[in-house]
Amino acid sequence: MAASVNPTVRRRRLGSELRRLRERKGLTAEEVASRLLVSQSKISRLENGRRSISPRDVRDLCQVYGVEDERVIESLMTMAKESRQRGWWHAFGDVPYSVYIGLEAEATVVRNYESLFIPGLLQTRDYAEAVVTGMQPEVPAEVVDQRVNVRLARQARITTDERPMRFWAVVDEAALHRQVGGNKVMGEQMRRLLEMSELPHVTIQVVPFDIGAHPGMTGAFSIMSFPESADADVVYLEGVTSDLYVERPMDVHRYTVMYEHLTAVSLGPTESRERITELADAYEAERPPGV
Repeated sequence: MAASVNPTVRRRRLGSELRRLRERKGLTAEEVASRLLVSQSKISRLENGRRSISPRDVRDLCQVYGVEDERVIESLMTMAKESRQRGWWHAFGDVPYSVYIGLEAEATVVRNYESLFIPGLLQTRDYAEAVVTGMQPEVPAEVVDQRVNVRLARQARITTDERPMRFWAVVDEAALHRQVGGNKVMGEQMRRLLEMSELPHVTIQVVPFDIGAHPGMTGAFSIMSFPESADADVVYLEGVTSDLYVERPMDVHRYTVMYEHLTAVSLGPTESRERITELADAYEAERPPGV
């Protein structure tokens, strides 16, 4: 499902290179903005990859940074052109968290922690529809369908036979007990988890109730790693009105350590499958889980 050229990753990589050139020149973003008669926020958005950049912008910045090697300039301008292309997800229309989808489409490893519901990459259609409808009851049916279709399309990153993504999911047991969509939907969702856990590149661990307080109680997050060494890990935090992308190495390290703690206190993969099987049996028998 990933496009041959990923515009989100290209923007991020280009922004990182432009930041490196600016810092090598000893200039602040404010100084660059002043020279180009643009806002400082524009320079910041270009450097963090949250805004597309034109080849003309690249050439102007290269002049300010004293870049004279035409091969370097041409390479950066090519990246700028590629960063303005449209990813596969744009075919679905205006999709929320499109930046995240672009990063996920390129990631080779995603470590995800969820506390309230099943990770999107592991959801069935019925479960996904119930989640979207329940979380956003004001959204029209056609928009719900659009968002569910995008979510299912994203799953190709772990179901494809070619270069599948390594997916590690740590799920709080509370998410397995929350009856989204009813017993039938939950029973099918538990069976999907068991099916996906058999894939060699997918690991699912459950944080059991009896572990008590744990580091993940601050909220859900994902850590994405990429194939190119130039693309540093990114931590994604989903918000109601906006999303947060954590990229500072020190902050990413803190989330990485937090994830290691979560995997340590969780049930192992085999024990997790046993717990999920118990829940699947309970839902299918239409009795309260744990009874």
